[in-house]
Amino acid sequence: MKRPPLPVIAMVAFGVIGLAAWLFWPKGGDRPLTGYVEGEALYFAAPVSGTVTRLAVERGAVVPAGTELFQIDPGTSEAQRLQAEAQARAAAARAEDATKGQRPAELSVIQAQRASASARLEEARLAFERVRALAAKGFAAPAQLDQARAQYRTAQAQYAQASRQLDVAELGARSDQAAAAAAEAQGAGAAVAEADLRLNQLSPRAPSAGRIEEVFFRQGEWAPANQPVLSLLPDARVKIRFFVPETAVAAYRAGKAVRFTCDGCQAQNATISYVSPRPEFTPPVIYSRGARERLVFLVEARPERPAVLAPGQPVDVTPLEP
Repeated sequence: MKRPPLPVIAMVAFGVIGLAAWLFWPKGGDRPLTGYVEGEALYFAAPVSGTVTRLAVERGAVVPAGTELFQIDPGTSEAQRLQAEAQARAAAARAEDATKGQRPAELSVIQAQRASASARLEEARLAFERVRALAAKGFAAPAQLDQARAQYRTAQAQYAQASRQLDVAELGARSDQAAAAAAEAQGAGAAVAEADLRLNQLSPRAPSAGRIEEVFFRQGEWAPANQPVLSLLPDARVKIRFFVPETAVAAYRAGKAVRFTCDGCQAQNATISYVSPRPEFTPPVIYSRGARERLVFLVEARPERPAVLAPGQPVDVTPLEP
């Protein structure tokens, strides 16, 4: 049997390959959208410089919410807090004292002075009554009567003065002085709260569950103020970012669910949280023969199981139906 010529065989082979490619190659709407996992880390630092006295976590550790991360030497801050507490107690005592009268011993002195003034007043009154009776009968000169009347009025004034002094002593400080003392006590209490806040900032805790990405300072090292000691990647700040062709972006809206896969992980859903309002050219890092659309829109979505994803990991997103 005569074999077919080589050109004929080659044409048949190319035809079979083309047919298979047409049947099995993904259609334009079925090609997965390419993206990657993105993580927004939190950086924890202390507001003051100091030695790292305790490092409670290590790089790569998975921590629950509320976990203490590290501690900066609290010696200076604790001393400042004790000083603020002492000043607050003194201010509170002054404010309370401003609402009270004078001490019992001081009040007893003023009360004795008023009693003495009362006795002198009674003596002057009796003397004035005797001189007035004698003057009415002509046995006392008018000058004696005038002198007795003046002494009686002086005794009345002295008694009134002693009574007012006692009233004032029992009232306590003036209202403006009491208000000033109360404001001073309130300010001292705020200083204690501020000292507590600074002390708590020396040993921060994880605000949510996540993983420790980096540790920049170890126990015993000196950490400058506001310099990150470590970084935490919360599960809630892990997302996927992928790119949608401009012809299909209308199907992607915040709140809609997409499904994606990645190497070494099971497929899971993600909820779209952001769609870029402006198009961009396909980033070269993800451009391939399977993603020929050059003008795309960035889309971000929150995965349902972020703890199993690693930032930078490539993902394939199943396109939504237009």
